[in-house]
Amino acid sequence: MSRSDDRRRLLRFVYGADRAEDVLDRIEALLARHPPSRRSTMPRWDERDSWLIAYPDQFRRPGEAPLATLDRIHRRHLEPLNGVHVLPFFPWSSDDGFAVMDYTEVDPRYGGWEDVERIARHRRLMVDAVINHMSVEGTWFRRFLAGDPEFTHRFRTADPSADLSTCVRPRTTPLLTPFETDRGTVWVWTTFSADQADLDYRDPRTLLSVLDVLLSYARHGAKVIRLDAVGFLWKQEGTSCIHLPQTHALIQLFRACLDDTYPDVLLVTETNVPHAENLSYFGDGSMPEAQIVYQFALAPLTLHAISTGEVDPLRSWAAGLRLDVPGTTFLNFLASHDGVGLRPAEGILSPAQIDALTRLAIEAGGVVGERALPSGGEAPYELDSTWFDLVAVGWPEELAVRRHLATHAVMLAMRGVPAVYVHSLFGTSNDHGEYHRSGIARRLNRHRFADADALEDRLSDISSREHRVLHGMRRMLRLRASHPAFHPDATGAILDVADGVFGVERVAADGRRVRVLVNLTPDPVPLDHARWRRLVDGAQPPDRIEGFGSVWLAEGRAGAP
Repeated sequence: MSRSDDRRRLLRFVYGADRAEDVLDRIEALLARHPPSRRSTMPRWDERDSWLIAYPDQFRRPGEAPLATLDRIHRRHLEPLNGVHVLPFFPWSSDDGFAVMDYTEVDPRYGGWEDVERIARHRRLMVDAVINHMSVEGTWFRRFLAGDPEFTHRFRTADPSADLSTCVRPRTTPLLTPFETDRGTVWVWTTFSADQADLDYRDPRTLLSVLDVLLSYARHGAKVIRLDAVGFLWKQEGTSCIHLPQTHALIQLFRACLDDTYPDVLLVTETNVPHAENLSYFGDGSMPEAQIVYQFALAPLTLHAISTGEVDPLRSWAAGLRLDVPGTTFLNFLASHDGVGLRPAEGILSPAQIDALTRLAIEAGGVVGERALPSGGEAPYELDSTWFDLVAVGWPEELAVRRHLATHAVMLAMRGVPAVYVHSLFGTSNDHGEYHRSGIARRLNRHRFADADALEDRLSDISSREHRVLHGMRRMLRLRASHPAFHPDATGAILDVADGVFGVERVAADGRRVRVLVNLTPDPVPLDHARWRRLVDGAQPPDRIEGFGSVWLAEGRAGAP
């Protein structure tokens, strides 16, 4: 059933009745160029789903396109992960890919569309839609500066004398940047950097161009589209300029178009904000919005738990999670190409607890990123460090590996789809050389493996950190994939168990139950689960959980994965 009426209602809200019909006609003509694909008989997601996060040139090998090397490494070593989020592979000018110059091309340094499509044939592919902003070096912005009538209103401008003090800022750089044109000086909205000019969705032509881009990603095989920084899509002077009703309406419109053309494509919203605000992108049930939202609070709360042994904040938050909108789920992760966001923990952790995390990051050799406050001044925004170094501070490597794996057991047990950053698979440490060379703090956590063959040698060495971490991660990923109680739709509960232990019970649709108990302290904790069996082989469980260990249990006897 077509969602044309939904599109009409949304366009009337965003653009008014006078312009809505014309915009709708142009959207319908655009959709007609994308014959509807049949909905797959495969489930939207299940317990086998787990996704890798990696850069297009994450692994390099002489004579091979980096995207092809990524595909090869994934198939040879990372197979439990059946999906991959390939970070922006388009031509770019800064921000390691997130200042996109051309949405329609694959950067030839990485390969071509054929390499992207090859990845998509073998696994679920997530593609970034960086549609809040574009590079000022791109064709769109150059045509904007040149006064091309088609692009005159493509980018958001503002009066520099306007009061923009209420706008929420993710950075400390100026919100407006001046550019010279034949029309004089124009002040362009640059939420993230002077190289990233914000698009202006008040002009329907911007919407139509971006929608065409999203549909093209689906045509090239994307099964998941990640809407980067989407909370800032619509700006209005005198407001917070984030999460505005028009932003939600535009996401709903994208969904209403994809549902009629590529119904298997999922939308993921990336909104690194306090937890309650993040959940708003599921919508209220009256109009479908994103199917998946990032679980941003999980990382800082898990980091607090492993660094202090205090599990109550994590436990209380997790116990309160709800999925009230049918057909939605969380994307659970601990590390990504960005740092560990602190805003999602606001209102859950105290200021003193958040300050302790910033001190931990500095001790780990990381950097604390700041954001500008509307009232003036700055506040901690993110911790720039690899996850391994954050959990390893002050511990010998053997225990650091156990701590790293314990935190990921928490993440893998939670309801939702897990996403694992490539460096969490290998226990990578901070890349201080690249940070000092570039001055970009996030590059501490963005190391590239310039010699893929050398990495594979390390993975084959059973004594190496890379081997031990990947072996432990693959074991847990297989356990998760082995039981329907880990289906993202399966219900569950957070268990009130011993101090320092985080426990999750999950219940499959057929009533079968599993439990994952994670000891986030160095001391063994007694375990009394006589009527439960080890998930891996159905054997009697141990009588205790070792320090920084986890036990995966099934009620009654479970088959081996």
